[in-house]
Amino acid sequence: MMELSKGQEVAALFDLDGVVFDTESQYSIFWGMKGKMYHPEVEHFENVIKGQTLVQIFDRWFAGCGDVQRKIADELEDFERGMAYDYVPGAEDFLRDLRRAGIRTAVVTSSSEDKMQNVYRAHPEFKSYFDRILTAEFFSRSKPEPDCYLLGAEVFGLPVTRCVVFEDSFNGLKAGRAAGMKVVGLSTTNAPDQIQALCDSVIPDFRDFYVEKLFEMLAWTDNND
Repeated sequence: MMELSKGQEVAALFDLDGVVFDTESQYSIFWGMKGKMYHPEVEHFENVIKGQTLVQIFDRWFAGCGDVQRKIADELEDFERGMAYDYVPGAEDFLRDLRRAGIRTAVVTSSSEDKMQNVYRAHPEFKSYFDRILTAEFFSRSKPEPDCYLLGAEVFGLPVTRCVVFEDSFNGLKAGRAAGMKVVGLSTTNAPDQIQALCDSVIPDFRDFYVEKLFEMLAWTDNND
């Protein structure tokens, strides 16, 4: 097996909620309440819409309901402003290690730029961990379509075989797979056995995941290009 040298260009592409920040449980509460209120016929509405942009949720579930859309958007804005943005265990250390190793890093999220302002206020250091932050405004088709992750490779000028995706939701994992990238699934939102088939590796958090493991994942692909 060929070992990639740390001078070679590779990229780590991160979803935000449930991957960098332990926020998915908070969103599950919010969207679970909206599901019971507006779509009681849909079981676990909060899981059905995971990984989708707000526009996609509105188009699919609240089309033609302008007043309801505005109400939900306002409530979500207030909710996100008061959310706790706690890092997934080990995430900060891993991100720092990636930076030291010269690995390109990007956030690839279905969240809006407005939501990200809450993140920046809570964590002024956040931007220093990433070369690029790609929000919902950057792509028209969101997860499970691969567009967002393909854009992540494109902005760095890298082939998909040199990119690793870190995801937690089914839609996000499918997007990484569809992009042709190596996928690390975090079992922060779903049980390991539920996501295993969509991942090359499953981890509970970043405490035992190191830069060397990322290079090992890419080495086999690089050797077989």
